[in-house]
Amino acid sequence: MALDRSEPRTKPVADGPTGAETLLLGLKRSGIDYIFANSGTDFPPIIEAFASLDGDEVPVPVTVPHETASVAMAHGYYLVTGRPQATMVHVNVGLANSAMGVINAASDNIPVVVMSGRTPITEHGRRGSRVTPIQYGQEMYDQSSLVSGVAKFHYEMRYPEQGDMLAARAVSLAMSEPKGPVYFSLPREALMETVPATIAHGASPQAPATAPYPDPAAIEEAARWLEKARRPLVLCQRGDVHGRVGAFLSTLAERFAIPVVEPFTIRNVMASDHPMFLGYDVKGPLGEADVVLVVDSAVPWMESLHRPSPETKIIHIGPDPHFQRMPIRGYRADLAIVSDAAAALSALGEAMAASPHAEERRALHARAAEERRRNAAERAAQGCASPMSAEWMSHCISQVMDEHAVVFSELGIVPGAMSVKRANQIFNNPHSGGLGWGLPAALGAQLADRERLCIACIGDGSYMFANPVACHQIAEALELPVLTIIKNNRLWNAVRRSVVNTYPDGAAAKANRMPLTSLEPSPDYTQVAAASRAHTERVEHGEDLPAALARALEVIRRERRQAVLELNIAVSDRH
Repeated sequence: MALDRSEPRTKPVADGPTGAETLLLGLKRSGIDYIFANSGTDFPPIIEAFASLDGDEVPVPVTVPHETASVAMAHGYYLVTGRPQATMVHVNVGLANSAMGVINAASDNIPVVVMSGRTPITEHGRRGSRVTPIQYGQEMYDQSSLVSGVAKFHYEMRYPEQGDMLAARAVSLAMSEPKGPVYFSLPREALMETVPATIAHGASPQAPATAPYPDPAAIEEAARWLEKARRPLVLCQRGDVHGRVGAFLSTLAERFAIPVVEPFTIRNVMASDHPMFLGYDVKGPLGEADVVLVVDSAVPWMESLHRPSPETKIIHIGPDPHFQRMPIRGYRADLAIVSDAAAALSALGEAMAASPHAEERRALHARAAEERRRNAAERAAQGCASPMSAEWMSHCISQVMDEHAVVFSELGIVPGAMSVKRANQIFNNPHSGGLGWGLPAALGAQLADRERLCIACIGDGSYMFANPVACHQIAEALELPVLTIIKNNRLWNAVRRSVVNTYPDGAAAKANRMPLTSLEPSPDYTQVAAASRAHTERVEHGEDLPAALARALEVIRRERRQAVLELNIAVSDRH
């Protein structure tokens, strides 16, 4: 069985629905297709409800053997569909394992409905009262505190009739801008009790709030600044999941000859060959800009490294242009426009007139974009060696990606070495940096579309964080033919580079073996995947990678089976 669907069982007509049943029915009515679940002793009423109800009226339960994977799968599913999903885990211990995924979802504004059991409140006298010692050990004064700092909403279900209302409210809040994860806990008593016949149940629909549209006066002011600018610049590090931001930005950049940079990219926005796309390095373009349009970017540059000139005008647009969830964020904003990013870009395009400097800029930036692509190709080719460079690996990966393919990268690919055809083909780990995200996020995307090529390209350290035994078991159980590429450089290179940049002449930088960074001796990661019958190969030399990728894709397409390539990658000081 790929997914957990049970045959419905009829309950006596006299019984009202249980709290668990009202919850599951409400989640399905609110648009939840899947519940990625890691079950525990608090789950009997949920499992009984799944077995009792018509499978078409409740979300599909998906067994996920580790909580980190459950939230990341919902995250990846949303990125390729725009539809929120739910997770359900075991009381406080399961929620603790989920917390990192919730942090990632909050950082990336991903709507996930996170639910956990809650140890029974009562010791006796009610259905669901405590029956094991563990139900004493797992109680907390404030279980929600594990995620309340990052969740948009948190609550504890009190009565069985609240289930469908809580589901409707949670989904509507998660999907309202700025989007993000929501959480509620589920005591066994409320799940097991039935709704009294005297109480009506069935929640009213709660549609998410409509997207904010921009203030016309603010758009007019931004348009005039951009028209008069000699060196305008757009910074955008993520678009919307439907690609509207990418489409409007591509048109705006081409029409008015405004260059675009994607600093610290999370979801790619521009096609690689767009003539106004200057890549991912913000330092040079930012230093020359006289007006900067920042599109829904939490970290458009690093204040300590490359702040814009004091004379440069800065415009921020987005559903939350000041990113209120961040305690410290000091970026200057001469104009901050609350708006759906795509709507604001569309409005700017209609409000702007041609700039007298546009044609001069067009020729200049088109040459710069072409030179960037040529230099990237040359650097990638130079890395076809043993060990191979991450640039060569990234180039080869993009060569096998069609316009529908996506890659989830976690300290993996080098976007500048790739050639992608549209927005939302590269998904990088959120800036929150909760590792173990990339592989299960790719699984979620693959579940949403089994025919799409979904690639997880992750560092060897990130692979270990992903609980790979659980992830490969999920891929086999659900028949998800994901391609996993393990970038093995045998260390935590991000940590090593941070030490070298902080103490370039320090003892650690000069040491033969830097403390707390080595992952040697390196395990044979292919054996982990082989335990779940994956196709596996280890690639030592860069010249062998294209053929290995072709063999992996043949397995994926013909056998519908997951494939794993472990690559021998050179240590880099750049990424």
